[in-house]
Amino acid sequence: MRLDYEKLGLRVGFEIHQELDTHKLFCNCPSRLRDEEPRLEVKRRLRPTQSELGEVDRAALAEALKGKGFRYQLYPDSVCLVELDEEPPHPVNEEALDIALEAALLLGARPLDEVHTMRKIVIDGSNTCGFQRTLLIATGGRVKVDGKSFQIPIICLEEDAARKMGEGIELVDYRLDRLGIPLVEIATGPDFSDPYTPAKAALYIGQLLRATGKVKRGIGTIRQDINISIAGGARQEIKGLQELALISTLIEREVQRQLALLGIRDEIKWRGGGGVAKKIIDVTRVFSKTSSRVIHSALRAGGTVLAIKLPKFAGLLGKELQPARRFGTELADCAKLYSGVGGLFHTDELPAYGISQEEVDGLRRATGAVEGDAIVFVADAKEKAEAALSAVVDRANQALEGVPEETRRALPDGNTEFMRPLPGAGRMYPETDIPPIAITPLRLRQIKVRLPELPEKRRARLMEEYGLGKELAERMSLSENLELFEELVRKSKANPTLIATTLEETLVSLRREGVRVEVIQKAALEELFASVTKGKLVKEAVPEVLRETARGVSVRMAIEKLGLAVLRLAKLRKLVREVVASNRELIERRGRAAIAPLMGILMERVRGRADGKLVHELIEQELKKFKSS
Repeated sequence: MRLDYEKLGLRVGFEIHQELDTHKLFCNCPSRLRDEEPRLEVKRRLRPTQSELGEVDRAALAEALKGKGFRYQLYPDSVCLVELDEEPPHPVNEEALDIALEAALLLGARPLDEVHTMRKIVIDGSNTCGFQRTLLIATGGRVKVDGKSFQIPIICLEEDAARKMGEGIELVDYRLDRLGIPLVEIATGPDFSDPYTPAKAALYIGQLLRATGKVKRGIGTIRQDINISIAGGARQEIKGLQELALISTLIEREVQRQLALLGIRDEIKWRGGGGVAKKIIDVTRVFSKTSSRVIHSALRAGGTVLAIKLPKFAGLLGKELQPARRFGTELADCAKLYSGVGGLFHTDELPAYGISQEEVDGLRRATGAVEGDAIVFVADAKEKAEAALSAVVDRANQALEGVPEETRRALPDGNTEFMRPLPGAGRMYPETDIPPIAITPLRLRQIKVRLPELPEKRRARLMEEYGLGKELAERMSLSENLELFEELVRKSKANPTLIATTLEETLVSLRREGVRVEVIQKAALEELFASVTKGKLVKEAVPEVLRETARGVSVRMAIEKLGLAVLRLAKLRKLVREVVASNRELIERRGRAAIAPLMGILMERVRGRADGKLVHELIEQELKKFKSS
């Protein structure tokens, strides 16, 4: 059933976080990610502190309740004392600041007269100092999509977080190579009222950023956070989406989840539910002879089985919120996060998993559950099981209110899972180690002079000036090879479509085959396309020559080595006559339809030494003679 999103009061806004291709924001360390095992490790613990208003941020407090420490992996040549929080930050990276200002101007925003650095409390371990540094750069921008204008109220420059590499019972592992890489953050207003327009707007903003030629490319270098709410629901901040194609799916499924949660709230109220008491009961005795492997294993390890009664919740824990995710899954997410348990059981899915009906009946007697009540229970160490059920009670009571405000993680299938409560307003405070930066009119004028073309203007120019097709012009307008493309066209005089296709398709295909195309020099490409222009090489032979060039062979030597020197016209015409003459029966039977198989035969014979278009013309000429003979 198609939902009426306007009637539902859907409101969507998003933030784009794009890494910039410079050194780190508050030191001179290179901003590259590493694959090899790190040489050093440092362990830390982070604790929440009060803001200047005397408040403790609820998201920070929730992270602290997990009780985990952090192990930081580092490389001495790309991580310094700034990332380790053993040295004050250096002055702000001026190049990164200029790029952020450039992005702001492209979006029609107003840069601030003076930029101040703020600290944003983050104690999930992704920042060694317990906060992320952010600079508000500009306000009041706009982006146009499908003829409508959408607000961009905030554009910031901030440092990226450390990479999470793994998580154990006591420690979370982070790698510090990414910490401090500059990010430009672009936040829209909650102006979108359907699931589809945000994806178009995000695509356009991403294109705009790539048009600067100063942003990083590849997986993980650009991420989206989506903010979603519906009437009667609550704002959800969904973090870490990397695929634009999933934005619409994610929004649709979050609407589905909020509607289902509102339905659960209304059902509990209709049943007369009035809240869940935090009364945890030891039901270990009920499972003394259990056939459940999970429970048996926990008891053998010295654990217990603890349970909680959820009055009037029967049948609701199994209610689907998103595909393959039920309300019971939401309870389990909270339990796992705050206690470290592997999972939980609930009576909506029992008897199953080796748990018998007799044991379910025993559970009901032990907890005093009656018809209409649900029971959640956990088998683990007592302390962990208690923490897990406390989290379940808190989340169940939130269900009585409807949709709690949360920060959620985007999953690869378009669903989401709980991360932590939504941060409050008390998480930001001034950075005392970095002085304000004045943004002078002269600086802005210098940036405006070198602003790149807008993506739509660049596409139109490439189509008009170079005759590229729409799709190829789209790709080339966003390509890091654009400057190289225009230089090669100017110097070699070769067909622009051939050059664009080689840069954007042929080289990509060769790289996937394992060819080291990155070693091919610009001079070699110039020679390659000049050879095509002068008739020394046909375009069909370009991939073969590039393979050899990647091995260090010159273009001229590659042509000689591979025997790809262009056939003289007389020799090619003679070869076409021979092939046509030897396939008379095929031609008589199929007529003009014989051209395709004849082309296949000839192109195999000439193997990159003749232009396909010319071969086709010669075949047609010979077929005309064949008919008249």
